[in-house]
Amino acid sequence: MNELHVPVEGRENVANRFAESSEKMKHVPGCLDFMFLNPEEDDNFQIVLTKWESKEDYEAWVNSDSFKHAHKKRRENLDKSPTSGNKIYEYHARHHL
Repeated sequence: MNELHVPVEGRENVANRFAESSEKMKHVPGCLDFMFLNPEEDDNFQIVLTKWESKEDYEAWVNSDSFKHAHKKRRENLDKSPTSGNKIYEYHARHHL
């Protein structure tokens, strides 16, 4: 889970950037689910939630050229990004459907 710190006025911009990610993630080996979540309240964060077949699949994606390419634009345009920071959370699912 990636908690993106985004002021309310920047939410639409960030959501639009992640719109094409959802289609691309369908083709990433081991990715079971990708969700971009907007808060219902005026909290200053948005969430990118991914589910993976295995930790190895997740790590392969994070170390892949496609991941680096997807995040290159963000690294090159930090001064134009409405995102002020983020926090990554990793969980192991002990129980699920």
